[in-house]
Amino acid sequence: MLAVHFGAGNIGRGFIGSLLSQSGYEVVFVDVNEEVVRLLNERKEYRVFIADESGKEEIIRNVSAVNSQTESDKVIHYLTEADLVTTAVGPNILPIISSILAEGLRKRLSVNPKPLNIIACENMIGGTTFLKEKVFEKISEEEKSLFERNYGFLNCAVDRIVPNQKNSDPLNVTVEPFFEWVVEQKNVVGDIPNVKGMQLVDDLMPYIERKLFTVNTGHAMAAYLGYNKKLHTIKEAMDDQDIYSDVQQALNESGAVLVKKYGFNETDHKKYIEKIIHRFTNPSISDEIVRVARSPIRKLGANDRLMKPAKQYYELFKEVPTGLTKGIAALLLFDYQEDPEAIELQETIKKTGIEGALSQYAQLEKDHPLVDAIIKQVEALRGRK
Repeated sequence: MLAVHFGAGNIGRGFIGSLLSQSGYEVVFVDVNEEVVRLLNERKEYRVFIADESGKEEIIRNVSAVNSQTESDKVIHYLTEADLVTTAVGPNILPIISSILAEGLRKRLSVNPKPLNIIACENMIGGTTFLKEKVFEKISEEEKSLFERNYGFLNCAVDRIVPNQKNSDPLNVTVEPFFEWVVEQKNVVGDIPNVKGMQLVDDLMPYIERKLFTVNTGHAMAAYLGYNKKLHTIKEAMDDQDIYSDVQQALNESGAVLVKKYGFNETDHKKYIEKIIHRFTNPSISDEIVRVARSPIRKLGANDRLMKPAKQYYELFKEVPTGLTKGIAALLLFDYQEDPEAIELQETIKKTGIEGALSQYAQLEKDHPLVDAIIKQVEALRGRK
C-alpha cells in the first residue's frame, strides 16, 4: 500500500506519517525542504520520541520523499499509484499544493481506475473541503464529474501537541503521547482507508466541537489566566491551584453543553476532560503562554473557544458560566505588546469599554447577562494585578 503525504514537517513525520507507516503503508513525503527530503531518501527511516516519563522511541520505516518544486513529475507519478493521500502542510499551503494535486488526479484518471481518498489533516474546520474547492478551481466541468465519482475528499479533526523543538538530527521529532484523528466517512469512495489510530465517524461536528470546547478552551483559559499572574508557561499556569480549578470549572461547563447537545456519555466525557488536563500538565512539554494566548481578537470570536460554549451554556441552562466568563475576562486583559491583536483589543477597550469590545468582536449584545458577569470578572482580575 502506498500513501502520499504532503508535508514532511514535525507534525507530518511525528503524527500522520508515523501512523501511516505503522499501518503498513509505504509513505512518500512531499515537501520543499531539500535537507529533509535528502535525508529521508538516504535513510528510509526516522525516529519519533514520546514526550512523557516512558521516554519511548519509535523507529518509522519504509519512508521516502520527493521535492514538489524540483520533482513535480515524480509527485504526479506517485499520485497515480497512491492508495491514500494525506496532508499536514498548514491551511495557507493547501491552495499551493492544490495545483499539483489536480494534475496528479487528472493523470490518474487515464492510468488507474482505482478510487482514491484524500484527507487534509490540518488544524482547521473543513480543511479537506477547502482543498477540494481549490482543486476543482483548476479542472474542467467534465473533469469535476469524474473527480466526484473517483475521489473521496474526507474532512477530519486532528489533535496532537508537537512542541517547538530544535534537534541535532533534522529527522528526529518529539510528540506528546496523546493523539486523536477523527475522519468523517460519508464521502468515502471505494474502500475505507485502514489506518492505525484513525477513528471513522458519520458526523464530524460533535468531535470538532468536543476538541474546540475542551482542548482549545482549556488551553486558552490556562494561557490568559497565567498571563494575568505573570507566569511564562502553560505548565506553570496549571501548577497554580487557582488556575487549575478555574480551567476545570470551565471545562465542566463546556462539557455540560457537549453532553446536552450531542449526547456524549457524561462519565466518558469527564474522563476525556481529565485526559486533556493531564496533557496541559505534562512536564516534558513546555508551551509558552504568550504563544498560546496570541490572536486574542480571533479567540474572542462568537464561534470560538470561549464565547461559543459560554453563550450556549447560558442558552441551555439559563445560568452564567462562572469559569468560562472568567476566562473571557482574562482574555480581555491580555496586553502583550508584541501581539498586534492584543494592542488593537486594548485600544478598542479604551475607546468603547468592555461592552463595546464584546459587541464588536464577539457579537454579544450589550444587555446580554454574560456582559455584566464578564465586566465583574475583569474588575476582580484587575484588582489582583
